Amino acid sequence: MRRRYPSNEEVRAAVREALSDPLITPLDLPDKVRERLRERGFEPRLVTARRVWRIYEEMVRRGVICDVLNVLAERGGEGPGVEGVGRKF
Repeated sequence: MRRRYPSNEEVRAAVREALSDPLITPLDLPDKVRERLRERGFEPRLVTARRVWRIYEEMVRRGVICDVLNVLAERGGEGPGVEGVGRKF
């Protein structure tokens, strides 16, 4: 049977679950989200790191979650920002 492609709401739920791990690092977040989606019966192969970070940033900016990974740059420009996190070099 084919697995379903996850919606943004399902990715949001997987992000919240992944962030419940106190030892998670910014580099681990996309893989942990894909792992959670796979466990829930979704097809995570096409869920990109960029999509995970876009949804994470949206959730932080809307106040749904706190920036527990400290990756979003504040107005002062502190922090590494999301741009460099999750990219393959």
